[in-house]
Amino acid sequence: MGRVHESPPLSPSAVQASRQVRTVISRLRRRILNAAESEDITLGQASVLTRLSGERGVTASELAAAEGVRHQSMTTTVASLTALGLVERRPDPDDRRRLLIALTEEGYRRVEEGRQVRQEWLAGRLQEKCTEEERRTVLAAMTVLERLTHE
Repeated sequence: MGRVHESPPLSPSAVQASRQVRTVISRLRRRILNAAESEDITLGQASVLTRLSGERGVTASELAAAEGVRHQSMTTTVASLTALGLVERRPDPDDRRRLLIALTEEGYRRVEEGRQVRQEWLAGRLQEKCTEEERRTVLAAMTVLERLTHE
């Protein structure tokens, strides 16, 4: 019978760094999303628009699963976005019984506009709140964090 491999104990600095990275990234993500929040759509709707920007069309069920919400909730979200002219439902070319949800031209414009606003907000904050040396430190830290995302 094989032995169970035990991991070495975590160092206090690894635990502290983990806690701080998660906290800061979560807070920063909320601030970035709020910077581009439009008055006529919710953060959930904005998330759906962003997800659809990388798709040619998905079903409501697929979208609900990807967003981690119930199908009924996604149907309501899609109806709201359709009423705003940001998404459309169209028949699936492979199965005419299914409807696919996709961005309209206005939806694509809105997604790009949101990305631009978020980028400008973050760049502006980095310019305003950080020195050149601190921005270089952020870039170095991003290199380290990026390494964590690779297997």
